[in-house]
Amino acid sequence: MTGAPELVVEVLSPGEKNVQRDCQLKLKLYSQQGVQEYWIVDKDLRQVQVYRRDNAVLTLVVTLQHTDALTSPLLPNFSCPLVKIFR
Repeated sequence: MTGAPELVVEVLSPGEKNVQRDCQLKLKLYSQQGVQEYWIVDKDLRQVQVYRRDNAVLTLVVTLQHTDALTSPLLPNFSCPLVKIFR
């Protein structure tokens, strides 16, 4: 495989340092490496933050709640109700 992955999914680990690392440091790193989409799954808040590339930077486009469905232009025909993940 060459280049950056299209999609990265991160499940937050407990602890302030872990959250800061995933939401700031990794977001910046993945943005610099050309990742197209980055999902941050917070099992405690039961939500998913979706970042998508916009003008060479990963930008938060939506924060989905447990009652929403997760979709992506990178995965045609994919739809996952978050209630299935956060049971």
